[in-house]
Amino acid sequence: MTITLPLQPQEEARLIALARSKGLSPEALVREALDKILAGASEPLDPLQPERMTGAALVAAMESSPYRETDLETARARFPVRDVTF
Repeated sequence: MTITLPLQPQEEARLIALARSKGLSPEALVREALDKILAGASEPLDPLQPERMTGAALVAAMESSPYRETDLETARARFPVRDVTF
């Protein structure tokens, strides 16, 4: 797979300078960073596995929902209160 990442000229210059300072090519430096990202990434969450049912999984599911405009807040109303004399 090929991924093209447009860089601003100043970003490109910084990437090249950083790679040179580490004795790497820009491609090798990006590969190194990508390897670190992928090593830290967890597996996709399976909502059917109870041990993976977390708040983060819920937020991810809600963010990917096609019904994002749905409001899950319940209507709050004051309960009727009777006057009590002690």
